[in-house]
Amino acid sequence: MRLLTFNALFTGDVRPRLRALGHVLRESDVDIVCLQEVMYRAHVRLLRQGFAHMAYAGSVVLKGGLVLLSRRPVTRWRFVRFPLAGPLRPEFLMRKGALIAEIGDLVVVNTHLSANRDDDWSPGNRYTVVERAELDVVARLLADVDLERPVVVTGDLNLPRGSAALEEFRVRAGLTDAMAGDARPTCRPTPQWPHPPAFDHVLTRGVTARADLILQDRMALAGGRSGYLSDHYGVLAEIRPGSDSKPWNP
Repeated sequence: MRLLTFNALFTGDVRPRLRALGHVLRESDVDIVCLQEVMYRAHVRLLRQGFAHMAYAGSVVLKGGLVLLSRRPVTRWRFVRFPLAGPLRPEFLMRKGALIAEIGDLVVVNTHLSANRDDDWSPGNRYTVVERAELDVVARLLADVDLERPVVVTGDLNLPRGSAALEEFRVRAGLTDAMAGDARPTCRPTPQWPHPPAFDHVLTRGVTARADLILQDRMALAGGRSGYLSDHYGVLAEIRPGSDSKPWNP
């Protein structure tokens, strides 16, 4: 099974970029797509061709900006909102949270944590405290999942790979980082931010996963233009049953 996580960026030339992304996804062999920052239900129509099954919450504005697309049936799903905490910020309008879906035996959690506007991920930072509380919500969701079921937690976690808060969550939840040791950024470097961290992650339990970065290059957009699909890269993971786990139905 192939799973993609991608922050689609809700500002700028949104519709042309989403239309181009939808074409890429339709022609791909990706089974499950976990998207962040898809803010409007109308935009899902630009992405869904080729995917018979979906999960998202919200009639006009999507809760958390989260969308899950799947070529395989989604048997159950729900959205759990994070508590509003920390400094007052426009980000509250996104109603961030976690989208948890069951696809066969596989449980997928698509999420987007609060941004750290201080770029300081030390334990005492005011935004790190917020992110820890959000990860606690995800950890409690996972605690209710049968340990024999395979799990993927993915999305824009807004925490660098190896940060203390992310590592504590990963260990607590029994998750493995599919890109452990990979120092490449998952955000596009800019002159203002030449060395961004890896914010986009695929964390697994009960399966093995290999992951790599995709959607890094400029692409053709409508009107003969070209551009990047987002300020993030995509992370594509190939997921297989673990050698010490029982067979599972994908």
